[in-house]
Amino acid sequence: MRVSMNHTGFVVKDLERSRRFYVEGLGLEELAVFEFQSDDLGQIVGYENAKIYAAMLAGSDGHLLEIIQYLIPETAEADPEHQYPRAQTGASHLAFYVEDARAMWTRLCDMGGVPMNPPVEVLPGVLECYMQDPDGNWIEITQDNEHNRSQFKIRQIMSSAASSPHYVDRSRTA
Repeated sequence: MRVSMNHTGFVVKDLERSRRFYVEGLGLEELAVFEFQSDDLGQIVGYENAKIYAAMLAGSDGHLLEIIQYLIPETAEADPEHQYPRAQTGASHLAFYVEDARAMWTRLCDMGGVPMNPPVEVLPGVLECYMQDPDGNWIEITQDNEHNRSQFKIRQIMSSAASSPHYVDRSRTA
């Protein structure tokens, strides 16, 4: 059976703030902004009458990041004490290749990112650091000079969810 990655999803408290962080700060491309509510969504996420406000963002390699603000029920903020530990089950992160890790780290810290450490050289030509986005989601920033010389670009096709009557495209009005 063939398996491929679809997307990564992060729950956020303020979608507009997170869009700025990931699009203006990190440089992801915004593909869609939408509100969505249906009985099926409620069943999938486990909340009756669930309603989300979300954005689909893409890296140059085509991997998608879905950032989701729950409207019903309203997104609850996580306890920062439970977000910080890296060495516990359930701890996760999303890693990004960037051209200049130090410049990206500075820019993201200025936009509300919470640093764990500045970029350090872990291998010759490879700098890495961890930080949290403004909502406490962990991200890893990696500068790999070899990767930067041989990047490629692909695009995933958005699913047919956009044709659903429950899907409200807000990318043109936001």
